[in-house]
Amino acid sequence: MKYLVVGGGGFIGSYIVDKLIKEDEVSEVIVYDNFCSGKKWHLDQHKVNSKLTLIEKDIYDDDLFEHSKHIDVTIMLAANADIAAAISNPQIDFDQGTHLLQIVLEAMRRGSCNKLLYASGSGVYGETGYEFVTEDFSPMEPISTYGASKLGCEALICSYCHMFEIKASAFRFGNVVGGRQTHGVAYDFIRRLKENASFLEILGDGMQSKPYIHVEDVISAMFIALKNQKKIYDVYNVAPKDPATVNQIADIVLEELGIDKLVCKYKYTGGNRGWKGDVPIVRLDTKKISDLGWESSMNSVGAVKKSVKEMLKNIVNITKDD
Repeated sequence: MKYLVVGGGGFIGSYIVDKLIKEDEVSEVIVYDNFCSGKKWHLDQHKVNSKLTLIEKDIYDDDLFEHSKHIDVTIMLAANADIAAAISNPQIDFDQGTHLLQIVLEAMRRGSCNKLLYASGSGVYGETGYEFVTEDFSPMEPISTYGASKLGCEALICSYCHMFEIKASAFRFGNVVGGRQTHGVAYDFIRRLKENASFLEILGDGMQSKPYIHVEDVISAMFIALKNQKKIYDVYNVAPKDPATVNQIADIVLEELGIDKLVCKYKYTGGNRGWKGDVPIVRLDTKKISDLGWESSMNSVGAVKKSVKEMLKNIVNITKDD
């Protein structure tokens, strides 16, 4: 089996590469990444592995098709990793989202690869409050360009599946956490508290409540769907059933850093969300992926705790540039 991992130097992508390299039936893993948000140290352990082919360049270049020939499965993870960045540059989610995906789909159409795993997100739903939304929830009204881009990408994939006989799975993840994060609440808190342990600014009111899923559970869901999905195209919510709040995450980071809560003062920016386009409350029904045989191995608080411990082990890498 040969895999193409677009965005394989990024957070989720690098963990997928770790898994694939270990698999006996995998003969080659091609990673395509320009490292605009991915980190080279994510792949350091595989530098001398003959299974890995690393292509460090922009996906807009025309040779993606050449590199994707004879690939069995394409995994599309490349996207704008900083959701709030679109406030000042809304074009970013089209350029690094919808447009990027169309290039990948065209390479698949022209080549021999007919299987795709795509990382979507819960932002496609918009604001649904405390309702546990299923994949067929309607109407979908994303409130960010990130969510809109992901929803557009899902529709594009679906059309290619039916027109060009590609089989694809799209995954609407909760908030993904893990040791190689380059963005996110816990990641930001660690960086800030390392600089000043007496003060922590928290966006919004700290009561934003969402499911947080460890990257290991994300990967297990993706490969269970690859193995067990019957339909030519399907989409899955992937998340623990319980949420965690931003305040809980702040408390976890303080605890893992050994900072007394009486010493560190929380300052809230106000409002019920972190930024324009942020969905403050998220709940996802995961019955569909569970029916394929997947369950989250830890709850949201457990996922955050594990990821913070892992990030602290990577603290030298987190705080350095490539």
